[in-house]
Amino acid sequence: MATRISGAVITEALVDVAPVARVRNLVRDFDGRRVLDNLDLDIAPGEFVALLGRSGSGKSTLLRALAGLDRGVEGELTTEGTIAVAFQEPRLVPWKRVLANVFLGLKHADPKAAARAALEEVGLAERAAAWPLTLSGGEAQRVSLARALVREPDLLLLDEPFSALDALTRITIHRLVIDLWQRRRPGVLLVTHDVDEALRLADRVLVLGAGRIAHESRIDLPRPRRGDHPHLISLRETLLAELGVAPEGTR
Repeated sequence: MATRISGAVITEALVDVAPVARVRNLVRDFDGRRVLDNLDLDIAPGEFVALLGRSGSGKSTLLRALAGLDRGVEGELTTEGTIAVAFQEPRLVPWKRVLANVFLGLKHADPKAAARAALEEVGLAERAAAWPLTLSGGEAQRVSLARALVREPDLLLLDEPFSALDALTRITIHRLVIDLWQRRRPGVLLVTHDVDEALRLADRVLVLGAGRIAHESRIDLPRPRRGDHPHLISLRETLLAELGVAPEGTR
């Protein structure tokens, strides 16, 4: 079944072996500037993919296209099952309590019970009755994750959701995300500027450049991962070079 939206074909795949997301020849122009240029991408069920790129390279544009939020894309997008998104800003409704934010718009036989279970998963069951403005940054981002996970997504899209967190909170949320992913196994696309974050979390790291996937590296290491692992050190230098960052000690 396919629906054409402003030139892009959005298809719900019906084959069990299909990737959870499949992109072919994706094009997006903004005021005459081509941001995505015949981009191709597959994300397998249960795969954790991190997407790197310079500012303005089109990372969030690709994520929004996969989420069905960009009507100006051209090409073919095929997605399997349910999609959920967590953005850089938690985007909580300030006049609704935490529990209501989590089940907002949820189609479920018992949305409140599902929301409570999701809050339990992210360690915030005791904050269900709190107002969003009383939450810390890390708590608010946990609520955002709970709101995404309660929809039991086959594809989870994360648009730099950790970038505004302090270093210690970010480590805690990283561990939480990996734990949730290992238990639920959605396909994940994480958009990030942080090379170390990508290496710590992903099965596969992509670099977006000139509107296409310019580089791909697979990481077959168990989690949790140590940043001083020789393979990660080497891969970090490769990714930084792909992003145009010169090695330390050079100009």
